[in-house]
Amino acid sequence: MIIMAWDHVSDFWHQLHHGGEGILGSAPAFYNLTWFLERFVSHWCAPSFIFLAGTVLAISTTKRVGRGESQRDITVHIITRGLVLLILEALFVSPAFDLPRLYFGVIACIGVCFIIFSVVRRLPMPAILIGSLFIILNHSFLSLDWIPNSTPLGWYLRVILHEPNFEGWPYVGLYPIIPWIGVMGLGWCFGIVLPRLYEADRRRLIAPIALTGIASVILFVVIRWLNTYGNLLPRRGNTLMSWLYVSKYPPSVAFLLWALGGMCLFLAIGLLLEDRSRSDNGPVGAISQIGRTPLFFYIVHLWLYRLRLPGVAEPPFYLEMYQTFILWLVGLVILWRLSIWYSGVKRRHPRSILRYI
Repeated sequence: MIIMAWDHVSDFWHQLHHGGEGILGSAPAFYNLTWFLERFVSHWCAPSFIFLAGTVLAISTTKRVGRGESQRDITVHIITRGLVLLILEALFVSPAFDLPRLYFGVIACIGVCFIIFSVVRRLPMPAILIGSLFIILNHSFLSLDWIPNSTPLGWYLRVILHEPNFEGWPYVGLYPIIPWIGVMGLGWCFGIVLPRLYEADRRRLIAPIALTGIASVILFVVIRWLNTYGNLLPRRGNTLMSWLYVSKYPPSVAFLLWALGGMCLFLAIGLLLEDRSRSDNGPVGAISQIGRTPLFFYIVHLWLYRLRLPGVAEPPFYLEMYQTFILWLVGLVILWRLSIWYSGVKRRHPRSILRYI
């Protein structure tokens, strides 16, 4: 989340910052390696959010079943969460990026995937795991040519399902359902097995999660070296930028290996810090606090860093990188304090609409 905040503050205040890696097969050129890397570090964010959204959904659902809640009530709760996310995307997220209300971004994608999982969750966990892996490994072969794009509905349906682009304004989007529901499915499976493994001995989780992350990064290097399957944006040289320039929209196998591999390494570090019983103190405590209010942080950080009214697309001036870095750090302190305040409000109103945010 903190890295994501850097990506967005840079997007709002840097003239040379951009993204769009992989949209319709495009690879926008970066000014230099520094600008590329300051964008590249954010590739860990969206896959981690969607994976962990599946994890949290599985843990929450398991707890509700354990408390004796009916399957109908659980389904309604999950659908409500999904609809809340769609509303928040349209009302608060899209305007922050000066995008149309119909923009299908990461929050909308998670919302729709939640609604789908309100039904899919009833499948056996092995079936969800196999299906998720199949989607991730094979979605690049999918063709939606059978859906006519000559009408707004057909165009928008293709954008939402598997063809992210910005050409058919206002029917635009970056996070199509088909590849990303596979990532959420993996997160769901992780969330099913995590609680009992964690309760048995969380220290034993550190090594396998770290090794999974290392293996994923190694596979990323292999796939980029072979430069065939798994690369929606083929490597076009042997520079560092060529090796690391992967498709995010939609996510290629190479992209997900790098991003989810990095997520596993972060998780292993988090478990290690937690095991040392210092997770509530100092900077680590501040990071943990921010992590307890992810959706609140997401919405507030956009408008905090934007620092201008809706409809004002361009900033009054642009910042240098060091100035943006300072703005990012100051904003994190403010967001940390706001997260503490919001956590208290949620505790005082456990049955309000705030439980969905």
